[in-house]
Parts: sequence; structure tokens; C-alpha cells
Amino acid sequence: MEKHIMGIPSVDLADFLSGDASRKAHFVEQLGKAYTGIGFVALKNHLLSEKLVEDLYKEVQSFFNLDEATKKSYEVPGLAGQRGYVSFGKEHAKDSNAGDLKEFWHFGQEVGDNDPIKSEYPENVIVSDLPRFNEVGMEAYQRLEDTGREVLRAIALFLGLDENYFDKKIKHGNSILRPIHYPPITSEPKSAVRAGQHEDINLITLLIGASADGLEVLNKQNEWVAVTALPDHIVVNVGDMLQRLTNNKLKSTTHRVVNPPREKWGTSRFSIPFFLHPRSEMRLDCLPSCVEEGKKPDFEPISAGEYLEERLIEIGLLKK
Repeated sequence: MEKHIMGIPSVDLADFLSGDASRKAHFVEQLGKAYTGIGFVALKNHLLSEKLVEDLYKEVQSFFNLDEATKKSYEVPGLAGQRGYVSFGKEHAKDSNAGDLKEFWHFGQEVGDNDPIKSEYPENVIVSDLPRFNEVGMEAYQRLEDTGREVLRAIALFLGLDENYFDKKIKHGNSILRPIHYPPITSEPKSAVRAGQHEDINLITLLIGASADGLEVLNKQNEWVAVTALPDHIVVNVGDMLQRLTNNKLKSTTHRVVNPPREKWGTSRFSIPFFLHPRSEMRLDCLPSCVEEGKKPDFEPISAGEYLEERLIEIGLLKK
């Protein structure tokens, strides 16, 4: 497994998709090794084109450059921040009351057929001020969902499951694409972090390289490791739902976004994670193959929808 300056292992999706059994098996082994260890990989040869990534960053930066009143006109009360704009400081890490120093946008799932799950999802918010914003955002959403499906197929093989185990569970899943803007720091911050230490809620997260450094992950030695974005990679990490499903076999690693050095306080940071969620009815009960004989699972049975609701309350986006 190739190690990068990123501080996390690098894997090549082209190996998995090559049609060559030994390359595919190598990818599965290396991915599994990373996910039972640090819980993060850098993935190259993903399914987003360089141009799509460039276009997405252009649209995202254009949106966050709009004036406050215009941005807030796209904030929809009562949706727990699940679609549209979420203004500065609304979200906080679990077990923290300090609002993260960020504003963000949410693109969500669009269901184009008669799947009844459509009724569970609010409509995406259309940004009339930027004619290409929604088109480019949803194209990136689809490519990231396609990439995530392939990663989950590899994970399924690593766990000894059928390769397509996750396919139906994530079809029209409650996934979210979240462009984030960390604005320039204009006064002495109360904390050294822009986003407090946390674990992601979902199955896996796919992160398009951030526009500036700041992401750090906590390794097994309890040390913070800086993750530096590389232009041809995305970062893919295990979320709490997958850790729960696998009874802690795959690791949902704690991570945070730290403030830049003082000389870079005047700069913005943009980051675009895709949180791959399953359908709400998916069971997250620990897989029997991941529970030692004679031992109880580490987690109580729960559905993905129930678990998501619990966590949205914990991070301040949903009120009890």
C-alpha cells in the first residue's frame, strides 16, 4: 500500500474496476487493512473528472461570495438543515456547545422513479442567482454516489459478504453533498479548531480535496495526523453507521479541522464532503460474522433512520 504525504494510505480504484481478479483482490485487501486501522484512505482514479471538480469549486465559491441576505434567503426553517443553506455557527460537534466556524449548503437525493422513499426527502433548494449551481452540484452528487457504491462493494467483499450487499440499501439513500465555507478568521478565535473533533454519522464519506490544509485525523497512537489534499485524490473514510454495522471492525476515526497559522487567517477554506447514507429502513444491527462467538454485540439494534435522527439532535441541527 502506497503511503503519501497525506499521512493516510493511498489506494487506486482502477485496480478494483480493472477486470483483473488479482488487482481487484489487492484493492480489497488494502482497503480493508486501511479501514481496520486508521479508517481513512486517499482514493485515486475515482469517477469525478477534473473539469467537474473545477466547475463545482467555481460554483460553490460563487455562492458563498453572495451577500448574507441573499444566502439566508435560501435557508429553509424546519428542515433540520437537510437542504439548502445553513448559516454560520449553526452546527457543533457532538458533546460540544461551541458552534463550528463554518457555513454550508446541502444537496440531497433526487428520486426520479416511483420509489415511495421519495416522500421522505424534501426537494432540493434551487439557487436562482447562479444558473449552473444546482446542475453542477447534482452532477458531482451522482459521480460521488457512483464512486461510493464501488468502494462499498469492495468493503462487502472484505467482510465476506456478497459484492452487491450494499447496492439496494444505498439506492435512493439519504446521502448529502455538503459544500462548506470556513470564512477568514477576523478576531482571536475562542478555540484552535474550525470544526470540532467528531466522527461522521454515515456509512462512508467521500471528501473532494479541500482548498487549504486543516484536516487532521486521530491515529491509534492518539496522535493528530495532518491530511494534505492531493489534486488527483479524494479522501474516503468510514462513518459511524459502518463501524456500528461491523461491530467496530471497521474504524470511524475521529477527525477535526484546525485553524490555519495566524498569517493565513485572512484566507477562506472550502471543503466538499459527500456523506453516503443508506435508505432509512436499513438495519445497522451488527453483522453476525463480526461478533465473536459467545459475545454480545457492542451496539444495540437500530435502523439507519433512527440513528440519523439521534445524531442530528446531538449536533444541534434537529431540535428534540
